[in-house]
Amino acid sequence: MKKLFAIALSAAMLLSFAAGCNSSTTETNDSTSSNDETASQTEAPATADEPKTERTTFTVGFDAEFPPYGYQDDNGDYVGFDLDLAAEVCKRNGWELVKKPIDWDSKDLELGSGTIDCIWNGFTINGREDAYTWTEAYVDNSQVFVVAADSGIKTKADLEGKTVAVQADSSALAALTNEEDNEENLALAATFAELIEVPDYNTAFMNLEAGAVDAVAMDIGVANYQLSSRGDDYVILDDVLSAEEYGVGFKLGNTELRDLVQNTLNEMAEDGTFMKIAKEWELQDSVKLGK
Repeated sequence: MKKLFAIALSAAMLLSFAAGCNSSTTETNDSTSSNDETASQTEAPATADEPKTERTTFTVGFDAEFPPYGYQDDNGDYVGFDLDLAAEVCKRNGWELVKKPIDWDSKDLELGSGTIDCIWNGFTINGREDAYTWTEAYVDNSQVFVVAADSGIKTKADLEGKTVAVQADSSALAALTNEEDNEENLALAATFAELIEVPDYNTAFMNLEAGAVDAVAMDIGVANYQLSSRGDDYVILDDVLSAEEYGVGFKLGNTELRDLVQNTLNEMAEDGTFMKIAKEWELQDSVKLGK
Protein backbone atom coordinates (compact mmCIF):
# COMPACT_ATOMS: atom_id res chain seq x y z
CA MET A 1 0.00 0.00 0.00
CA LYS A 2 2.76 2.37 0.93
CA LYS A 3 4.55 1.37 -2.23
CA LEU A 4 1.48 2.19 -4.31
CA PHE A 5 1.10 5.48 -2.45
CA ALA A 6 4.73 6.36 -3.10
CA ILE A 7 4.35 5.58 -6.77
CA ALA A 8 1.22 7.73 -6.99
CA LEU A 9 2.94 10.56 -5.15
CA SER A 10 5.91 10.41 -7.48
CA ALA A 11 3.63 10.52 -10.53
CA ALA A 12 1.83 13.52 -9.13
CA MET A 13 5.11 15.33 -8.55
CA LEU A 14 6.26 14.59 -12.11
CA LEU A 15 3.01 15.96 -13.54
CA SER A 16 3.31 19.07 -11.38
CA PHE A 17 6.94 19.56 -12.53
CA ALA A 18 5.97 19.14 -16.18
CA ALA A 19 3.17 21.65 -15.86
CA GLY A 20 5.57 24.12 -14.22
CA CYS A 21 8.08 23.70 -17.04
CA ASN A 22 5.42 24.29 -19.71
CA SER A 23 4.20 27.40 -17.91
CA SER A 24 7.75 28.78 -17.62
CA THR A 25 8.50 28.21 -21.33
CA THR A 26 5.32 29.97 -22.41
CA GLU A 27 6.08 32.98 -20.26
CA THR A 28 9.58 33.19 -21.65
CA ASN A 29 8.29 33.05 -25.20
CA ASP A 30 5.68 35.70 -24.43
CA SER A 31 8.31 37.85 -22.81
CA THR A 32 10.62 37.46 -25.78
CA SER A 33 7.81 38.32 -28.18
CA SER A 34 6.91 41.36 -26.16
CA ASN A 35 10.52 42.53 -26.06
CA ASP A 36 10.85 42.04 -29.83
CA GLU A 37 7.78 44.17 -30.42
CA THR A 38 9.09 46.84 -28.08
CA ALA A 39 12.47 46.78 -29.82
CA SER A 40 10.77 47.01 -33.18
CA GLN A 41 8.72 49.96 -32.02
CA THR A 42 11.78 51.87 -30.77
CA GLU A 43 14.16 51.05 -33.63
CA ALA A 44 12.35 53.13 -36.29
CA PRO A 45 12.35 56.38 -34.29
CA ALA A 46 16.01 55.85 -33.38
CA THR A 47 16.89 55.49 -37.05
CA ALA A 48 14.75 58.47 -37.99
CA ASP A 49 16.42 60.59 -35.32
CA GLU A 50 19.95 59.80 -36.44
CA PRO A 51 21.83 63.00 -37.39
CA LYS A 52 22.20 63.72 -41.10
CA THR A 53 25.64 63.24 -42.57
CA GLU A 54 27.44 66.57 -42.46
CA ARG A 55 28.76 67.97 -45.73
CA THR A 56 32.50 67.47 -46.13
CA THR A 57 33.02 68.51 -49.76
CA PHE A 58 31.73 71.25 -52.03
CA THR A 59 32.01 70.62 -55.77
CA VAL A 60 32.10 73.68 -58.01
CA GLY A 61 31.43 73.32 -61.73
CA PHE A 62 33.27 75.86 -63.89
CA ASP A 63 34.51 76.59 -67.39
CA ALA A 64 38.27 76.02 -67.28
CA GLU A 65 38.83 78.57 -70.06
CA PHE A 66 37.06 81.60 -68.62
CA PRO A 67 39.71 83.86 -67.04
CA PRO A 68 39.81 85.63 -64.69
CA TYR A 69 36.87 83.81 -63.08
CA GLY A 70 38.09 80.24 -63.57
CA TYR A 71 40.79 78.75 -65.79
CA GLN A 72 43.87 76.52 -65.91
CA ASP A 73 47.14 78.42 -65.50
CA ASP A 74 50.55 77.64 -66.99
CA ASN A 75 51.33 75.28 -64.11
CA GLY A 76 48.23 73.22 -64.80
CA ASP A 77 46.42 74.52 -61.70
CA TYR A 78 42.80 75.68 -61.73
CA VAL A 79 42.69 79.27 -60.52
CA GLY A 80 40.48 82.34 -60.75
CA PHE A 81 38.43 84.90 -58.88
CA ASP A 82 35.38 82.67 -58.47
CA LEU A 83 37.50 79.71 -57.38
CA ASP A 84 39.22 81.87 -54.76
CA LEU A 85 35.81 82.94 -53.46
CA ALA A 86 34.68 79.31 -53.36
CA ALA A 87 37.87 78.31 -51.53
CA GLU A 88 37.23 80.89 -48.82
CA VAL A 89 33.59 79.78 -48.48
CA CYS A 90 34.79 76.19 -48.04
CA LYS A 91 37.43 77.19 -45.51
CA ARG A 92 34.86 78.94 -43.33
CA ASN A 93 32.44 76.01 -43.49
CA GLY A 94 34.99 73.24 -43.01
CA TRP A 95 34.45 71.80 -46.50
CA GLU A 96 36.94 70.49 -48.99
CA LEU A 97 36.71 72.38 -52.29
CA VAL A 98 36.45 70.13 -55.33
CA LYS A 99 37.13 72.02 -58.57
CA LYS A 100 35.24 70.35 -61.41
CA PRO A 101 35.95 71.70 -64.91
CA ILE A 102 32.95 71.12 -67.17
CA ASP A 103 31.91 71.58 -70.75
CA TRP A 104 29.74 74.67 -70.64
CA ASP A 105 27.14 73.05 -72.87
CA SER A 106 26.81 70.20 -70.31
CA LYS A 107 26.47 72.35 -67.20
CA ASP A 108 22.78 71.57 -66.64
CA LEU A 109 23.38 67.83 -66.97
CA GLU A 110 26.24 68.02 -64.46
CA LEU A 111 24.13 69.98 -62.00
CA GLY A 112 21.02 67.85 -62.42
CA SER A 113 22.92 64.59 -61.91
CA GLY A 114 24.57 65.83 -58.72
CA THR A 115 28.08 65.65 -60.18
CA ILE A 116 28.50 69.27 -59.10
CA ASP A 117 26.89 71.24 -56.27
CA CYS A 118 26.73 74.53 -58.12
CA ILE A 119 27.81 76.44 -61.20
CA TRP A 120 30.22 79.16 -60.13
CA ASN A 121 32.13 80.75 -62.96
CA GLY A 122 30.97 84.11 -64.24
CA PHE A 123 27.47 82.66 -64.45
CA THR A 124 24.89 85.13 -65.71
CA ILE A 125 21.59 85.41 -63.84
CA ASN A 126 19.75 87.48 -66.44
CA GLY A 127 17.44 85.34 -68.54
CA ARG A 128 17.99 82.35 -66.27
CA GLU A 129 16.21 83.61 -63.18
CA ASP A 130 13.69 80.75 -63.03
CA ALA A 131 16.02 77.95 -64.13
CA TYR A 132 18.25 77.85 -61.03
CA THR A 133 18.26 78.76 -57.36
CA TRP A 134 20.57 81.77 -57.20
CA THR A 135 22.67 83.63 -54.70
CA GLU A 136 22.43 87.39 -54.78
CA ALA A 137 24.30 88.96 -57.68
CA TYR A 138 27.92 89.63 -56.70
CA VAL A 139 29.28 91.06 -59.99
CA ASP A 140 27.96 93.63 -62.44
CA ASN A 141 29.02 92.65 -65.92
CA SER A 142 28.49 93.74 -69.50
CA GLN A 143 28.74 92.07 -72.90
CA VAL A 144 31.06 93.89 -75.29
CA PHE A 145 32.80 93.51 -78.64
CA VAL A 146 36.57 93.07 -78.99
CA VAL A 147 38.21 93.90 -82.32
CA ALA A 148 41.72 94.30 -83.65
CA ALA A 149 43.02 97.79 -82.96
CA ASP A 150 43.81 98.37 -86.63
CA SER A 151 40.52 96.94 -87.94
CA GLY A 152 38.86 100.28 -88.51
CA ILE A 153 35.83 99.10 -86.51
CA LYS A 154 34.86 101.84 -84.05
CA THR A 155 31.19 101.20 -83.25
CA LYS A 156 28.63 98.41 -83.35
CA ALA A 157 27.33 99.79 -86.63
CA ASP A 158 30.72 99.09 -88.20
CA LEU A 159 30.16 95.35 -87.64
CA GLU A 160 27.78 95.25 -90.60
CA GLY A 161 29.00 92.63 -93.05
CA LYS A 162 31.55 91.33 -90.54
CA THR A 163 32.05 87.88 -89.02
CA VAL A 164 31.57 87.77 -85.25
CA ALA A 165 32.58 84.93 -82.91
CA VAL A 166 30.82 84.08 -79.65
CA GLN A 167 31.06 81.28 -77.11
CA ALA A 168 28.39 78.59 -77.33
CA ASP A 169 25.60 78.91 -74.74
CA SER A 170 27.02 82.19 -73.49
CA SER A 171 25.31 85.40 -72.45
CA ALA A 172 26.72 87.16 -75.49
CA LEU A 173 25.10 84.57 -77.75
CA ALA A 174 21.81 84.99 -75.91
CA ALA A 175 22.05 88.76 -76.27
CA LEU A 176 22.41 88.41 -80.04
CA THR A 177 19.81 85.69 -80.61
CA ASN A 178 17.21 85.85 -77.84
CA GLU A 179 13.99 87.19 -79.30
CA GLU A 180 12.48 88.36 -76.01
CA ASP A 181 12.74 92.14 -75.53
CA ASN A 182 15.83 92.23 -77.69
CA GLU A 183 14.91 93.88 -80.99
CA GLU A 184 17.93 96.16 -81.16
CA ASN A 185 20.48 93.36 -80.73
CA LEU A 186 18.60 91.05 -83.10
CA ALA A 187 18.66 93.78 -85.71
CA LEU A 188 22.38 94.21 -85.13
CA ALA A 189 23.06 90.48 -85.49
CA ALA A 190 21.08 90.44 -88.72
CA THR A 191 23.65 92.78 -90.25
CA PHE A 192 26.57 90.41 -89.58
CA ALA A 193 27.97 88.38 -92.45
CA GLU A 194 28.06 85.47 -89.99
CA LEU A 195 27.76 84.73 -86.27
CA ILE A 196 30.09 81.86 -85.40
CA GLU A 197 29.82 79.82 -82.19
CA VAL A 198 33.07 78.57 -80.67
CA PRO A 199 33.61 76.30 -77.62
CA ASP A 200 35.65 78.84 -75.63
CA TYR A 201 37.18 82.29 -75.80
CA ASN A 202 40.72 81.08 -76.34
CA THR A 203 39.47 79.64 -79.62
CA ALA A 204 37.68 82.90 -80.36
CA PHE A 205 40.89 84.91 -79.96
CA MET A 206 42.85 82.45 -82.06
CA ASN A 207 40.29 83.06 -84.82
CA LEU A 208 40.53 86.81 -84.29
CA GLU A 209 44.33 86.72 -84.47
CA ALA A 210 44.19 84.62 -87.64
CA GLY A 211 41.71 86.99 -89.27
CA ALA A 212 39.06 84.26 -89.48
CA VAL A 213 36.64 86.54 -87.59
CA ASP A 214 36.43 90.31 -87.29
CA ALA A 215 35.14 90.61 -83.73
CA VAL A 216 34.41 88.63 -80.58
CA ALA A 217 31.34 89.27 -78.44
CA MET A 218 32.14 88.46 -74.80
CA ASP A 219 32.03 89.38 -71.10
CA ILE A 220 33.90 92.58 -70.30
CA GLY A 221 35.75 90.98 -67.39
CA VAL A 222 37.09 88.25 -69.64
CA ALA A 223 37.83 90.81 -72.36
CA ASN A 224 39.89 92.97 -69.99
CA TYR A 225 41.86 89.93 -68.88
CA GLN A 226 42.54 88.83 -72.44
CA LEU A 227 43.62 92.32 -73.52
CA SER A 228 45.93 92.72 -70.52
CA SER A 229 48.00 89.80 -71.80
CA ARG A 230 47.88 90.76 -75.50
CA GLY A 231 49.22 94.30 -75.45
CA ASP A 232 47.66 97.01 -77.60
CA ASP A 233 46.70 94.82 -80.53
CA TYR A 234 43.01 94.70 -79.54
CA VAL A 235 40.42 97.12 -78.21
CA ILE A 236 36.97 96.98 -76.64
CA LEU A 237 34.25 98.94 -78.42
CA ASP A 238 32.57 101.60 -76.30
CA ASP A 239 29.13 100.38 -77.40
CA VAL A 240 27.89 97.85 -74.84
CA LEU A 241 25.95 94.89 -76.20
CA SER A 242 24.07 94.21 -72.96
CA ALA A 243 24.37 94.50 -69.18
CA GLU A 244 24.09 91.58 -66.79
CA GLU A 245 24.83 90.24 -63.32
CA TYR A 246 26.71 87.19 -62.08
CA GLY A 247 25.55 84.83 -59.35
CA VAL A 248 26.18 81.32 -58.06
CA GLY A 249 23.64 78.92 -59.55
CA PHE A 250 22.32 75.90 -57.65
CA LYS A 251 19.89 73.21 -58.70
CA LEU A 252 16.39 74.63 -58.62
CA GLY A 253 14.98 74.22 -55.12
CA ASN A 254 18.30 73.73 -53.33
CA THR A 255 17.79 76.71 -51.05
CA GLU A 256 19.52 75.12 -48.06
CA LEU A 257 22.96 74.98 -49.68
CA ARG A 258 22.39 78.32 -51.41
CA ASP A 259 21.67 79.95 -48.06
CA LEU A 260 24.84 78.53 -46.50
CA VAL A 261 26.94 79.93 -49.32
CA GLN A 262 25.11 83.28 -49.38
CA ASN A 263 25.52 83.77 -45.64
CA THR A 264 29.23 83.04 -45.91
CA LEU A 265 29.64 85.48 -48.81
CA ASN A 266 27.89 88.12 -46.73
CA GLU A 267 30.33 87.50 -43.88
CA MET A 268 33.23 87.83 -46.30
CA ALA A 269 31.82 91.10 -47.59
CA GLU A 270 31.41 92.46 -44.07
CA ASP A 271 34.94 91.65 -42.92
CA GLY A 272 36.62 92.85 -46.13
CA THR A 273 37.75 89.46 -47.44
CA PHE A 274 35.50 89.61 -50.50
CA MET A 275 36.94 92.94 -51.67
CA LYS A 276 40.48 91.79 -50.92
CA ILE A 277 40.03 88.84 -53.29
CA ALA A 278 38.40 91.09 -55.90
CA LYS A 279 41.39 93.46 -55.84
CA GLU A 280 43.78 90.55 -56.30
CA TRP A 281 42.00 89.84 -59.60
CA GLU A 282 41.51 93.55 -60.48
CA LEU A 283 37.74 93.18 -60.37
CA GLN A 284 37.07 95.66 -57.58
CA ASP A 285 35.18 97.98 -59.95
CA SER A 286 32.82 95.21 -61.08
CA VAL A 287 31.84 93.54 -57.81
CA LYS A 288 28.63 94.38 -55.95
CA LEU A 289 29.39 92.92 -52.54
CA GLY A 290 31.79 94.46 -50.06
CA LYS A 291 31.31 98.06 -51.22
